[in-house]
Amino acid sequence: MKKNTISAFVKEHRRAAGLTQAELAAKAGVGLRFIRDLEQGKTSLRTDTVNKALFLFGKRLGPVDLSRD
Repeated sequence: MKKNTISAFVKEHRRAAGLTQAELAAKAGVGLRFIRDLEQGKTSLRTDTVNKALFLFGKRLGPVDLSRD
């Protein structure tokens, strides 16, 4: 994976699964526009909808500890 981002993760795993964006959208129960926005790194997406796409790859968003440095 080139970038450590959700967008790169979804795109890489979608391609590895042999899915088009439209197929991923249908399987996740979200719109094609959403998948396009997600893969392009749009920053204002609903987390519950992001989780619908991530679920297909065995992942979900969650709390992450931040460095306090």
